[in-house]
Amino acid sequence: MIQRFDAIEVMKAIAQYRATVFFGVPTMFNMMVNTPGMEGYNLKSLRICVSGGASLPVEILRQFEEKAGVEIAEGYGLSEVTVLSHCCPVDGVKKTGSIGPVMPGLDSTVFNSDDEEVPVGTVGELVIRGPSIMKGYYKKENETTVALRKGWFHTGDLVKADEDGYYYVVDRIKDMYIRGGRNVYPREIEEALYTHPKVKEAAVIGLPDEVYGEIGKAFVVLKQGLEADEADVMAHLRERLARYKLPQSIHFIDALPKNSVGKILKRELKESIGK
Repeated sequence: MIQRFDAIEVMKAIAQYRATVFFGVPTMFNMMVNTPGMEGYNLKSLRICVSGGASLPVEILRQFEEKAGVEIAEGYGLSEVTVLSHCCPVDGVKKTGSIGPVMPGLDSTVFNSDDEEVPVGTVGELVIRGPSIMKGYYKKENETTVALRKGWFHTGDLVKADEDGYYYVVDRIKDMYIRGGRNVYPREIEEALYTHPKVKEAAVIGLPDEVYGEIGKAFVVLKQGLEADEADVMAHLRERLARYKLPQSIHFIDALPKNSVGKILKRELKESIGK
């Protein structure tokens, strides 16, 4: 047993004990790919890697698969669903950036704000129903009614589905912000930030603005020993994003706030503004 995640200790353990399965959150995979000499650890015993708990940046997925020589299957689930609700098939078709199709025994689809099903490829809220869905929030009748309306559990996540029934997480509804009347999804900006060769971690939040209604602010952690400034990172983003999606500013920090399982806490980033 490893009491606290340490990338080097975990990779040493995988090599020593010939581990075959590794379940992790994106932060864990990120820490591993940013460990100097990762390629030197023998991870060839791994046959299954699954990422969940948060969206895995495509660039981190690509780097891990290249260095470790094993594919990552992304999964999706919530406490309210009890178990995984979606997962890319370990031995089937894996689509990069997708959480896969819905698990057997469950139904899922995508709703608009009026709780109507949207066409394939359209962004909307992921809803799920089936025998593993919770009966309700304890002593929270109003929250239960909202979450389980029309017989579907409303996840609060924005997704889109393709013609094969594979789902792609776009962002959390509460994380999306509207700049000048246009929807901006922080995850899209974060994906672009992760492709910068000097960026280790990134998070984007929306903040109130008198002119545009809301604007984006990016928090960036650079890889150890590397330097970059706002102009450099912004130039990188301009090549990959529409102008209205660009964050208004970039703030460099030593580390992003995370919970006990490594999930980035954007709430704390918002609370830190002005301190």
